[in-house]
Amino acid sequence: MKFIEFHYEAQSSFWTNVHLSSYPQFPHPILSSSPPLSPLHIKPIENPCLIVVKLKRWERKECKPNSLPVLHKMHVKVGDTIKVISGRDKGKIGEISKIFKHNSTIVVKDINLKTKHMKSREEGQPGQIIKIEAPIHSSNVMLYSKEKEVTSRVGHKVLDDGKKVRYLVKTGEIIDSDENWKKLKEAAEEKTEVAAAAPAADSP
Repeated sequence: MKFIEFHYEAQSSFWTNVHLSSYPQFPHPILSSSPPLSPLHIKPIENPCLIVVKLKRWERKECKPNSLPVLHKMHVKVGDTIKVISGRDKGKIGEISKIFKHNSTIVVKDINLKTKHMKSREEGQPGQIIKIEAPIHSSNVMLYSKEKEVTSRVGHKVLDDGKKVRYLVKTGEIIDSDENWKKLKEAAEEKTEVAAAAPAADSP
């Protein structure tokens, strides 16, 4: 037996499903006393459900209107001594060599080592398996004091000469000292000298 489904709006403001028989000689008792059929009304949803889509790795960077990536503020800088507080390398101490502000990750010397298989670039040169330092999130590390051997949160204060510096809250040790900046400058200069000397050595 075939049935046809009708939707109508009753006076009591609720929906009722009416199944009408395909035989015309048997009138339906509900339809005889029911109000005339009205079109189906769809009410707009005030708070629609937001669908979260998992983006690909190269689409996760949050960008500004000018298409430049948003740079996040970080509590650590290059050259800081840190201690890992979570993850596989928990408890290890190292020095920061690189930072990536667009996703708040850092690279620490000899921490979070990954195995990489390198292909041979020239004929007759064999491939090799090397260990590289993979980045970790900055929230997994805390600043470390070598003198007191404790981890601490970072604070900011202004010195008498008007210079704003970072310091360790537990020990009061100033991180942004002139000696640290000199060491970083010397290390950067050595890297540039080595990079400039490498092409000259390769040339005949």
